[in-house]
Amino acid sequence: MFDDLDYSQPYASARSPVMGNNMVACSQPLAAQAGLDMLRQGGNAVDAAIAAAMVLTVVEPTGCGIGSDAFAIVWDGKTLQGLNASGRSPQAWTAEHFAGQQEMPQRGWASVTVPGAVSAWVALSERYGKLPFATLAAPAIGYARNGYQVTPIIAELWRRGAGLLKDQPGFAECFLQSGKAPKAGEKVMLKDHAKTLELIADTKGEAFYRGELAQAMISHANANGSVMSLEDLANHQVDWIDTLSVPYAGAVVHELPPNGQGIATLAGLGILEALGVGEQPVNSVETVHPVLEAMKLALADLNQHVTDNDHMRVAAEHMLDPAYLRDRAALVGEQAQDPLHGAPKAGGTVYLSAADESGMMVSFIQSNYMGFGSGVVVPGTGISLQNRGAGFTLDPDHVNTVAPGKRPFHTIIPGFVMNADGTPLMSFGLMGGPMQAQGHLQMMLRILRYKQNPQAAADAPRWRIESGLKVAVERSFDPQVIEALRAKGHDVEVEDPSGVFAFGGAQIIQRTAHGYVGGTDPRKDGLVAAY
Repeated sequence: MFDDLDYSQPYASARSPVMGNNMVACSQPLAAQAGLDMLRQGGNAVDAAIAAAMVLTVVEPTGCGIGSDAFAIVWDGKTLQGLNASGRSPQAWTAEHFAGQQEMPQRGWASVTVPGAVSAWVALSERYGKLPFATLAAPAIGYARNGYQVTPIIAELWRRGAGLLKDQPGFAECFLQSGKAPKAGEKVMLKDHAKTLELIADTKGEAFYRGELAQAMISHANANGSVMSLEDLANHQVDWIDTLSVPYAGAVVHELPPNGQGIATLAGLGILEALGVGEQPVNSVETVHPVLEAMKLALADLNQHVTDNDHMRVAAEHMLDPAYLRDRAALVGEQAQDPLHGAPKAGGTVYLSAADESGMMVSFIQSNYMGFGSGVVVPGTGISLQNRGAGFTLDPDHVNTVAPGKRPFHTIIPGFVMNADGTPLMSFGLMGGPMQAQGHLQMMLRILRYKQNPQAAADAPRWRIESGLKVAVERSFDPQVIEALRAKGHDVEVEDPSGVFAFGGAQIIQRTAHGYVGGTDPRKDGLVAAY
């Protein structure tokens, strides 16, 4: 059960690990408390996760919205089940549709695929929930209608997004109500958002995919040059899926299969096991160097082979074959490398975690992708839309090339850990675009191999692989280790605190013999709420 956690706090932090029998961890305190309220009303961890997710669309609109995509992993007390609620491309997104363009659009309606978060809330509620769906929506509706005070980190992200997206259709009307981004502590009300959540709650999502809200979305889309259709929305469906997993440090780490990047975390951990990494101190160059090299090898395969699971040319299981990962591990040497992909056998985001005293645990993530996503907000609805179409490539020979009705490569990934005896151990995740698979690996190394408690693992300085030999590290990284890495050929750039958003935001709930212990990332405004 891994009750040998180290509860020391070796890194600078104003936070301590939180214990309790019922717990919600997410990046905004109001959302965490909304989830906890559902538990106090007799709901379960899934109810808590859905309520928190809805509130996050209101209080953290820089990372997610009603028009987000979502994924989840649920332990219901007996089985582990994955959910892929990401949307597909419009049927009119043919190669010819993008002819003459050099790369996929990153903003505006041309970057929007079918949004799936609403379908995730409904599907999770119908399959696992105990409380009425309308009850779960009530906290979010209340904050949207009556207002909330913007937290400091969200205010800064809002300011940055406003400068980039103020001219996107509907953005200023919704998010710049006084002509500029709100400051920290300023009260914001999103009344259109509240009305839309009420419609979604009353119809259990039908209005969003086949009714009044669908009509509003497509009318706005078509008026702004998008080829998305009512049929694209109506045909959307979620997929209940099995997870992928690898054994690591006496436990079993689970991620969802492609179209997400979780497979890179698993491959990296498999390479670390093959290398036997874990004998030297966690922050030493003897540990950090091979971990960086393992992650680079995993990312090289990710970038080459991963797309919509229905379009994969190499089976995901083959990318995690132990023999293949041992071959990849053999490429790790004493000097930094810029690895090529291998050849396996052919074949702005919010994350939250919730757990209840019955043993149910939920790992849930939803995102609009880049800050505020596409920047598009459907007038009169508050529906802020993702820009997941930017995850495709226009290279016709690449596995992730754009095509009709196809899911793009996704950065958002929920994580889960089981004990070797088949009991649940941990629900975890880390928001932050391409940082996510890297962050998952760093947290699993610290918690599973080095027994750091969840808060210490969230506090610890992080690195981020860029490209080639380039690696970014936080300024709190040991200067001696930085110089040792440079001596091994790593091109290390130290980032100031202003770049902290680029290192992700973690939320972790770990099961113990007596309940749960949780940690939340100091890089965000988050909270672990428990009782």
